[in-house]
Amino acid sequence: MSTTITPPHQATSPDPLPQPARLRPGDVIRVGLVGVRGRPLRACLSALGISIGIAAITAGSQAQINAQISKVGTNLLTVTAGQDMFGGKTELPLSSVDMVRRIGPVRSASAVGAVSGATVHRTDKTDQRDTGGITVQAARLDLLDTLGVTVAKGTWLNAATAKYPAVALGSVTAERLGIHAPGTPVHLGGRWFTAVGILDPAVLAPEIDRSALVGWDAAATKLSFGRHPTTVYERSAEEAVTDVQAVLAQTVNPEHPDQVSVSRPSDALTTALAVKNTFQLMFLGLGAVALLVGGIGVANTMVISVLERRAEIGLRRALGAGRGQIRLQFLTESVTLSALGGVSGVVLGLTVSFGWALNQNWPLALPALPVLAGVATAMVIGALAGLYPAGRAARTSPAEALASH
Repeated sequence: MSTTITPPHQATSPDPLPQPARLRPGDVIRVGLVGVRGRPLRACLSALGISIGIAAITAGSQAQINAQISKVGTNLLTVTAGQDMFGGKTELPLSSVDMVRRIGPVRSASAVGAVSGATVHRTDKTDQRDTGGITVQAARLDLLDTLGVTVAKGTWLNAATAKYPAVALGSVTAERLGIHAPGTPVHLGGRWFTAVGILDPAVLAPEIDRSALVGWDAAATKLSFGRHPTTVYERSAEEAVTDVQAVLAQTVNPEHPDQVSVSRPSDALTTALAVKNTFQLMFLGLGAVALLVGGIGVANTMVISVLERRAEIGLRRALGAGRGQIRLQFLTESVTLSALGGVSGVVLGLTVSFGWALNQNWPLALPALPVLAGVATAMVIGALAGLYPAGRAARTSPAEALASH
């Protein structure tokens, strides 16, 4: 029986070296969170700088003012009586509203008139001379349409109630009188009136919020109102606002246009937006500094973590973990730290913004771009801050790391 001898060059090749196992995404996250879970206090302190920076950037958003301007528009003009050459008070003509409506681009016009000497109280037992910061005004029925104000509770004055002792209360007036539902009687001008409605805040006419509004006819017959408007409100086409503003005084009072004041309430919002933009730049600067400090803090924390976990790194390398896996582990930990700071910063910034908006009776608006940009910026900073520590961990020799422990 012959034996076959395999030549040396045909000898069976040795088994290939085992390849390091690939980490699945879930494994990467679990391994990357080891340092965060093991040292929660250090993780919170490391993320604090990132959190403060993102909060400053998010809170600096002007979304609330932009939403406010978009909602109320910029095409409202107001006309009020000025002073004569001797500094005395003047009155707008009785036909002021009708004259304004004759201007071509004008879409709507309405008015209110102050009822002098009249005050409003919840009871007739208090000092009737005390105004409480509330004015009594006669109102035309189309006032809310012109101002763009809505009714929060109850109804607005109509052709019937405008002739009888009915009153609509501005938002501040209702709060100061402690009235929360329509149908409540109030003592107004020495007579009892019934509150038929409570208005939502009038953004462009805050004087309405502090007013008790009665019908034009009822004010004339029951409160000795002289029918002279105190303030005329006008809305026109957006592109014609400047032209209408230039002719309003002459139209309302052709004989004495110098005794008429014309203003654009939305200018106050525009000015507020410009001021807020300036503050936002300051917030952005402060936020950038806080992010830089936070990034340095995260990098410092990761360097210390690498030094403290040399034995872990050496053991994982000895068991077959590649440099890429070690690098990915510490990069994941660094990004996680920064992402936690970014999310908490966004929450803090939105809380401040929404709290301020509620305090100012502004519409709530979620600034999606600053939120997304804040979290993304935090993660980028985390990745940059973790590059050096992760690279240092990946270059650690298994024998050297285990020998040092």
